[in-house]
Amino acid sequence: MKVKYSYLAEQFQDHHAIFESIDELIKSGDYTLGKPVQEFEKKFAKLIDTKYAVGVNSGTDALFLSLKAIGVGGGDEVITAPNTFIATVGAIVATGAKPVFVDVLDDYTINPELIEEAITSKTKAIMPVHYAGHPADMPSIMSIAEKHGLQVVEDSCQAISAAIDNKCAGTFGISGGFSLHPLKNLNVWGDGGIIVTNSSDIHDKLILLRNHGLKNRDMVQMFGYNSRLDSLQAVVGNHLINEMEKITEKRIKWANKLDAGLVNLKDYITIPERKQNRRYVYHLYMLMVKDRDKLLSYLNKNEIEAKVHYPLPLHLQEAARPFGYKKGDFPVSEALSKSIITFPVHQHLTEKQVNFMIEKVRDFYREI
Repeated sequence: MKVKYSYLAEQFQDHHAIFESIDELIKSGDYTLGKPVQEFEKKFAKLIDTKYAVGVNSGTDALFLSLKAIGVGGGDEVITAPNTFIATVGAIVATGAKPVFVDVLDDYTINPELIEEAITSKTKAIMPVHYAGHPADMPSIMSIAEKHGLQVVEDSCQAISAAIDNKCAGTFGISGGFSLHPLKNLNVWGDGGIIVTNSSDIHDKLILLRNHGLKNRDMVQMFGYNSRLDSLQAVVGNHLINEMEKITEKRIKWANKLDAGLVNLKDYITIPERKQNRRYVYHLYMLMVKDRDKLLSYLNKNEIEAKVHYPLPLHLQEAARPFGYKKGDFPVSEALSKSIITFPVHQHLTEKQVNFMIEKVRDFYREI
């Protein structure tokens, strides 16, 4: 039995309705910041329960423009976690600011108890990452930010519809950036991103920043960027956003089944704590396991496309050498990088496939 990580062929097997809407777009000539983008922004703001949503060209730009909108630039510092995808840190660096890393908890999210000691006179913002669809401890982070007069920009790229006490990830800070990459829970046919905020001032700045700083066709209010969400991608998003709850619930169902099927392997597997007041949306289903590399090879040989996110934390990457970090600086992140494994958990899996994954993991640990 084959268990694939990518589900795009299944998801878009019946694409005729999307093609019909694209045909309408072609006939309209409304290709740039047109009606489909406005429609998608309204739907997304409703989904996340915010006043505003601003479509941009990627999740990376969603983070970058959010930082620019609060004035982050050269000489500033932004606190974040080292176990994230490169885009988090890349967005900080692109503003001219310096990323300052803080280690994480066993649930993969930034440890609030370590944030205050990383704050300096240069700190401008905190960027917590809702990694893998696990909400970071936003109440604690917001309390620290308010105490020190800092802004919070949430990296929610992997956490559409994740929540704490029914409040969505991305809505705690001044803004939250989301990705619409093809392998995200809500995805389009290429790159895409969106920013949410409840601030009219930030919203107005983002509208300018994503479109060259243009007030209108002839007047430029500030220097900005070419970071518009394509109308074609918005068309795809408008079709899929209506299925978002169904997609999320199916991922939660399979994650819960994997948890239940593997919980008795406590000598070999650590399942992160699932807190009752949090909604985990499982962009990635990750566990900490013994003999990770051997298990990964075993599963791949059995046609289960398990993966590792990621084998080397960002502070140890070549690109991060100028920041002066070394091995041992963030022990939890480093330990996780050696033990985490990701199983497919997407909405197109079948119960047989999920049972097959559980069976093969059990078989592996019986054999060692």
